[in-house]
Amino acid sequence: MSHQPSICVFCGSRTGNRPAYAEAARATGTMLATRGWRLVYGAGDVGLMGEVARAAQQAGGATFGVIPIHLFQREVGKRDLSTFIVTENMHERKKVMFMNSDAIVVLPGGAGSLDELFEVLTWRQIGLHEKPILILNTDGYWNPIRIAIEHMIGEGFADRSLAEMLIWVEDVSALESALATALS
Repeated sequence: MSHQPSICVFCGSRTGNRPAYAEAARATGTMLATRGWRLVYGAGDVGLMGEVARAAQQAGGATFGVIPIHLFQREVGKRDLSTFIVTENMHERKKVMFMNSDAIVVLPGGAGSLDELFEVLTWRQIGLHEKPILILNTDGYWNPIRIAIEHMIGEGFADRSLAEMLIWVEDVSALESALATALS
């Protein structure tokens, strides 16, 4: 029996101000399902989380959602997923999502998405994993983070290897290609 690749998607519990963000989330969910890759995400039915999950489901994909009990109502826990897990806290949520994925994709989002990105990036930096981390930079949303990482490197607080741990893509087509390469 072959292993079904699982892709952890970190993204916002809001849709943001640009329609392109929701469009990219839906395209990501559809692409994951079409490729036979399982979506692992925060189990919310709101914002970009809801968009990516509904699109994956509509395309026949497997979904694995993890939500902490204190966010169950706020993020409207999506119970009709293939796998639905409720955790005690955010730390456990992130750990379960990470442990059940082969790669990480970051879509636009807020402070929570930043927290998730920098946690998995830090874990990679200190050698705890080698999973690919991909940033979907829809409409340049993540450009300020890219600049901040370059600033950290330039100021001597990180090695060049930190920037090299991130795979930057501008659209879902490039995301699909990069994921296929990273998972092969």
